[in-house]
Amino acid sequence: MGKPNLSHKFGKGLPPKEFIESMTKNQSEFQANYDSFAWPNEDDREFFESLNHRDDLRVLILAADWCGDVVRNVPVVFQALEISGIPTEVLILENHPEVMDEFLTMGGRSVPVVIFADTGGHVLGQWGPRPQHVQEVMIEFKRLNPDREAADYQDNLAVARQEIGKRYGEGTESNAAIIRELRELISGY
Repeated sequence: MGKPNLSHKFGKGLPPKEFIESMTKNQSEFQANYDSFAWPNEDDREFFESLNHRDDLRVLILAADWCGDVVRNVPVVFQALEISGIPTEVLILENHPEVMDEFLTMGGRSVPVVIFADTGGHVLGQWGPRPQHVQEVMIEFKRLNPDREAADYQDNLAVARQEIGKRYGEGTESNAAIIRELRELISGY
């Protein structure tokens, strides 16, 4: 089944600055991650800056302020899209469940989901909820633990979350992976 047309959601989300200002959880950590962003290299910065001439892309980000992956990843996404000039809006997960249900990750509601669309609202692609090298841990966990009612499910989930934390690394270590994955995705449009 194809992805839905999202043109009816343009103008319904929050601009990035408003999203940050409206956060009731994790705001200072989110802001710190945003402020500490540095481009992995000049080539990446120039690529995103070169997108300013394109007026055919729109981005909707499904997010929630309570989510650790949002706090880690969305500041990087905001920085990349800000310099690119691509119109970007945040759709709060709880306010847009019908959109969230079109962009499930392995059958579950995971955020953030960064949705790239054309000006007509046709979905071109998506990124998230985590950089690929981090998400591999959750993919493997779900494969090995299909029964949520199993006695060891929560223990195994705790171990997986620990590994996810390790893979994110210290500070801004995973930023380069996020930038690389976004660049690869956008390069295809």
